[in-house]
Amino acid sequence: MANNDPGSSSLANGGDLERIDDAKARITHYLRMLSEDSPASRWKAAESLGRLNDPRATEPLIDALFDEDARVRMKVAWALGSLGDSRALAPLQQLYRMETEDNREIIQNAIAGIKQRTRGQ
Repeated sequence: MANNDPGSSSLANGGDLERIDDAKARITHYLRMLSEDSPASRWKAAESLGRLNDPRATEPLIDALFDEDARVRMKVAWALGSLGDSRALAPLQQLYRMETEDNREIIQNAIAGIKQRTRGQ
């Protein structure tokens, strides 16, 4: 049975706007966290941005890809792989050449994920 109450649709639209505003606030929060002093905060921010899957995070994550902390670099690589934006390929390939053997698998998986997503489009 359809709901014909015009007020109910505006409530639903208001809820959609709240979710959009909430998503923007989360993205903004995590983008700020990428530049905090604490490596743990940067790591958590990169993970969260990868899980939110918002393309606005691509450039800031690319900028964070060469972080001084290896754990942050690897989480950023993972996040970029999750986002699947081809702009991250060249920086990831550069990082791959610079990283230790232990970390290369994560970067390789991110590159493969991006290539797979771009072929699927």
